[in-house]
Amino acid sequence: MSSSPAPCSRSWSISEDSLRRYVQFASESCIQELLAASVTNKGNGNDGWKVLTLENGVEISKRRSDSLHTFRSRWVLRSVSPQQFITVANAIDAAKQWDSDLVEARYIKDLEDNLSIIRLRFGDNSKPLFRNREFIVYERRETMEDGTLVVAVASLPKEIAAGLHPKQSNAIRGLLLQSGWVVEKLEDDSCVVTYVVQLDPAGWLPKCFVNRFNTKLVMIIENLKKLAQACPSEGEI
Repeated sequence: MSSSPAPCSRSWSISEDSLRRYVQFASESCIQELLAASVTNKGNGNDGWKVLTLENGVEISKRRSDSLHTFRSRWVLRSVSPQQFITVANAIDAAKQWDSDLVEARYIKDLEDNLSIIRLRFGDNSKPLFRNREFIVYERRETMEDGTLVVAVASLPKEIAAGLHPKQSNAIRGLLLQSGWVVEKLEDDSCVVTYVVQLDPAGWLPKCFVNRFNTKLVMIIENLKKLAQACPSEGEI
């Protein structure tokens, strides 16, 4: 009588220095992709982005390459500096205020002042591809030479993630290929914000999901606007 083999679950234990070097290398391409997505195309739309909605100054676009779907939202925040916005968007303890689907967000490890490992957990009532999922991601924060602020976020490989934080039995370990913010300063102490998130649903993405995800992006944008506008400017602190 033979028994079924137990499911194989691999995890890698690596040194903090190796983890730091991996994340620095992996995040570099994510930063470049985010910067490229933030460039406004003044041509005929030949960069692959398709505008889904454009309302109240907020543009939401989608681009597809094979099974990968990338969503982009862009908007201008008047009288809000890049630092004010990033202070709000990067405050992990306040993340649930602008993303109601998020159940828990906490730091697992700080590798450098601008480099962290974070666990994100979403509940049963979250949108598809996030429902009952947890993500082990890196977050890298950089300031470019022109003052543009970039925050790059992506999942760690599943073996490294399992070594850092074993998966909860009742959760699904999700995969966030890349996401993040690009915040560009304007002359009147306002800023242009671009938010990008890339998903891999492994095939066709139903239109109903696109519509629900658009709604989620609009909700996040509105919540962030309110929080950023209420955040004290540098001169008020």
